[in-house]
Amino acid sequence: MRKVVILWFTLCLSMGVNGLELQGQLTQGSLIRATLPAGSKVWLNDEPVTVSSDGHLAFGFGRDAPLSHVVRWQLPGKAPQQRTLSLTPRSYDIQEIDGLPPKMVTPDPSVLARIKEDSRKVREARSLRDDRSDFAVDFQWPAEGPISGVYGSQRVLNGEPRRPHFGVDVAGPTGTPVVSPAPGIVTLWAPDMYYSGGTLIIDHGLGINSTFLHLSKGHVSEGQRVEQGQLVGEIGATGRATGPHLDWRLNWGNERLDPALLVPPRAAK
Repeated sequence: MRKVVILWFTLCLSMGVNGLELQGQLTQGSLIRATLPAGSKVWLNDEPVTVSSDGHLAFGFGRDAPLSHVVRWQLPGKAPQQRTLSLTPRSYDIQEIDGLPPKMVTPDPSVLARIKEDSRKVREARSLRDDRSDFAVDFQWPAEGPISGVYGSQRVLNGEPRRPHFGVDVAGPTGTPVVSPAPGIVTLWAPDMYYSGGTLIIDHGLGINSTFLHLSKGHVSEGQRVEQGQLVGEIGATGRATGPHLDWRLNWGNERLDPALLVPPRAAK
């Protein structure tokens, strides 16, 4: 078994850059937020970044993102400016497990259609791109409990690398309250997905959303607006889970980010 300790970065960038103030940790897996005058334009690596009508914007860097990026911005009536952002690399926990029965590694063909339909529903729920800046608040932990799993970790099962874990796991008894970490709109509540069991997605605006997996119960419905700290579900062990816990995930569009970088540090289990 090979284990690499995750490096946690606590240094936040919050500096004025000729009118652009970035807030967030310049590292892989991080969500970066900023505010500019209404009507400003922003590009990341020459791709446009949406700026809300009230001047808020956000972008993120995935688990294995390159370490150098160029952000360019233009204030109303001003010439474009740019800056190169240098990310700090992270190391991830890699576990090798051998001798597992094949059915524990590869799903039975009979459930592939169900898995495909679950994935379609999740993609659709994450496709909202409306003009809200609910993501601009200070996020809070959605549940109480120790950390039992971290972002970016990966297992190698019977010599075959599996998909990395893209969330942070919070351990807790079944029924532990789960609250919304920021305001938003519920875009999915599915009580029984194959892998993730009770699955809830809350959109925080401009394609930024939180996903909560393995819930035993949901307390909201699709299309409902929720406020920060509002009860939305309960911890469970539904889907393919070895015990009760909350798997909290964060997306910016198709980029899978580390939600733990948005909240105060918490001890591991």
